[in-house]
Formats: sequence, structure tokens, C-alpha cells
Amino acid sequence: MSKKLAIFVICIILGVAIAAVFPYVTLNPANSRVELNENFPFFYTVLVLHIGTALLALVSGLFQFSDRFRTRFPARHRVLGRIYVVSVMVSGCLGLVITVYIDNFTKAMAFLTLSLLWLFTSWKGFRYAVSKQFSEHRIWMIRSYAITLVATSARLIVPLCILLYAAMRGFHLPEGGTRQMIADILEVNIWIGLLINFCLVEWVLLKPRKAQK
Repeated sequence: MSKKLAIFVICIILGVAIAAVFPYVTLNPANSRVELNENFPFFYTVLVLHIGTALLALVSGLFQFSDRFRTRFPARHRVLGRIYVVSVMVSGCLGLVITVYIDNFTKAMAFLTLSLLWLFTSWKGFRYAVSKQFSEHRIWMIRSYAITLVATSARLIVPLCILLYAAMRGFHLPEGGTRQMIADILEVNIWIGLLINFCLVEWVLLKPRKAQK
């Protein structure tokens, strides 16, 4: 990837992440884009901590896959790696808590799958680093970061999902109008984002590396 393309991709990732986190900066539950469960008084607190640590994981992982950065600053690479893993573990576990209190079954299963895969891939990557199997460590951390980026890709594909939704319904809105259409899309965009990220990672990034072994 060229330097200009890398900068462009980083700007998009950070831009989408900042836009997603911004409503929670005020710490006002009324601004939450996630429906809160009144049966769990600490739902908003857990949600904010989940989002904050997920953002920390996203930022700390941005430069971890640069060969130049890893070679020139090995100590910083290790520090950022530890920050990334801890952030994922905290955010992933909080995601499991949130799953229990999500009323919508489809969304709950998406959060559950995402959290479990995030925790598993990050743990595998960490264990390979500890055992100094750095080739496997890199592969599993790439998979882990692909899951970190699902929150970004899931938002980026919403316009495409709207177009597909409209086309499949003959460009007619459902009975609930635009609000119902968006609600339907937000039930599946996480699944689509996860699928796209994994396909890109396995076919575009990891397959060439495995072929070279």
C-alpha cells in the first residue's frame, strides 16, 4: 500500500471512529445511539467504557502492522501491542455484558459473535507473541484488527445497504417508512461488515503470505 493510500485509509478510519464516539463524549445518556435497557442501571456506563476502550484499541493498533515502524521502534511496537490487547480484552468482556441486555435478538447475536471472535483472535495473537512465534502472531493480530475495524466498515456500508434494501423492495419504503428501513439495516450491517473484513483479510492479505511459506 502506497503512503498516500495508507494516509487516506487512516483518515477514513479515524473520521468514522470519531463520528461514532462523539455522541458519548458528553456522557449524556440521552445522546446514546444504542437503545438503553432500563433494567440495567449501569448499561450506559458499561457502553461508554466499551466504546472508549474499543477506540483505544483501534488507535493503538493502527501502526502495528507497519514493517518500518516495527523495525525502527521495536519497544514502542511492544508497548502499543500490550495496550491493544488489554483494550480489546476489556472492551470485549464489556461487549459480552452488553449482549445480555440487548432486547433485539439479531443485534444481540451480532454483538456476542463479534465479542467472542475479538477476544479469541487477540488472545491467540498474544499467546503466539509470548512464545515468540512471530509469524503466527502477526496473522492472528491481523485477524483481530479486522474485527476491531468492523465498527468502521459496518457504518461505511450503510449507504450501500440502503441502496440494496430499496432495490430489493422495488424502491418502496416499508410500512414504518425510513425509520423502519434504517432499523432493519442496522440489524444486519454488523454481520455484513464482519464478513467483508474477514474476506479481505483472508483472501487479500493473509493468503499471499501463507503461499510464501
